[in-house]
Amino acid sequence: MNKYELIKRHIKEQLQANSIKPGEKLLSIRKISEQFGCSMNTVIRAYDDLEKEHLIYSVPKSGYYAVMGSDPAARPLSELIDFTSAAPDPEVMPYEDFQHCLNRAIALYKDELFSYTDPQGFLSLRQSLEKHLALSQVFANPEQICIVSGSQQALHLLNALPFPNGKTNVLVEQPAYSGMLRSLQLLNINAIGIARTEDGVDLEELEKQFRNNGIKFFYTAPRYHNPSGWSYSQEQKKQIARLAGKYDVYVLEDDYLGDLEVDRKSDPIYSYDTTGHIIYIRSFSKVMLPGLRLALAVIPKLLIEAFTMLKASCDSSTAALSQAALEIYLNNGMFERHAAHMRNRYRERMLELQAASLRYLPPLQQVYSAQGGIFCTIKLPEGMDAGDLSVVLKERHVLVTPADRFYLPAFPRENRIRISIIRTNEEQINNGIRLIAEAIDSLSKHKAFRRASAARDWQ
Repeated sequence: MNKYELIKRHIKEQLQANSIKPGEKLLSIRKISEQFGCSMNTVIRAYDDLEKEHLIYSVPKSGYYAVMGSDPAARPLSELIDFTSAAPDPEVMPYEDFQHCLNRAIALYKDELFSYTDPQGFLSLRQSLEKHLALSQVFANPEQICIVSGSQQALHLLNALPFPNGKTNVLVEQPAYSGMLRSLQLLNINAIGIARTEDGVDLEELEKQFRNNGIKFFYTAPRYHNPSGWSYSQEQKKQIARLAGKYDVYVLEDDYLGDLEVDRKSDPIYSYDTTGHIIYIRSFSKVMLPGLRLALAVIPKLLIEAFTMLKASCDSSTAALSQAALEIYLNNGMFERHAAHMRNRYRERMLELQAASLRYLPPLQQVYSAQGGIFCTIKLPEGMDAGDLSVVLKERHVLVTPADRFYLPAFPRENRIRISIIRTNEEQINNGIRLIAEAIDSLSKHKAFRRASAARDWQ
């Protein structure tokens, strides 16, 4: 290894070991050259590379300083098997690619990044998203597309917004994304539940709700539903769009995993909209860096002005740098390449989940056989408390989410735990499902023993 590489490795090791603390000054170029017996130009080259990696920074006429200490990615991995997280796997995030896009955005947009922008979002980004959405059979012009600070913002704004149909109740599939339920509760909106099963929703019940209950909009995640992982059939999507137009009810389609769909023939409900009653939301958080807080909403013409005004009153505009970088990331093909990689990676994990389910779980507990997505649920034996099971599993270093948080307070709940594969690998999935099966079996036997003991005591 040459002196240049040795200096870089030496500094990185000191940073990772926290021997050089954030903000601390590094040894001067002259001292490093003496220590390694090399020219000062070699040291300058090494320091320049470390600065490009954002590990150190220079202060003119002062020297070089540490940006950060130990690298979180270099720390030992936790023994935990985390089936709870909904944040993307950091190992597959496009840090370097997106860094290029951020740098290019700064060079390209300059002053625009440091001033207020259109509350609806960069026009050029909305034009790029028009083309991107068309690949998924979502045909919307830029005037209908609004860039929001994460899909949660769009959901909350739409919950608060008066709708042209003059109705006030919100119909929510059950179970449903907990962030949506929290928003409805905070805004004190009357929410009505409708059961969502592996077969979708009961269309007769849906029509009854649309006809009789003053429904402002119906909230649904049609594909890779959170928490179940279930997806609607194309026929169900078509019928939901038809009923929305017939009864003047809007449908809020949360297509949060639209870019990770493995079946390219699967179209959203929006593609069947002929009356302007479908509101379409897509998040970028599960594909890219969630900290960017970027999502889009396709808003019907009768709602777009009011929606944009309400959004502007909340945040003026979505972060300009994030928008500019996303535009570059989309236009140069990086996004689609990364999304394809994510689809394949998560599909492999879901297949391993299904295999492990068949291997370890009895038929009643086996998971829904989705080909993609990131979530599924495991149904528990009758009488077993999901909270008790989660406590037992945590002691065995497995984290799961009881599914009760995905239900409205008054709606009947199925006894399930949610599993997310987004932060696990195939080995962890296999071991995790095995440990879940063992814990279910152990709790079932313990409960049977307690019932038998109670019966004997009664006699």
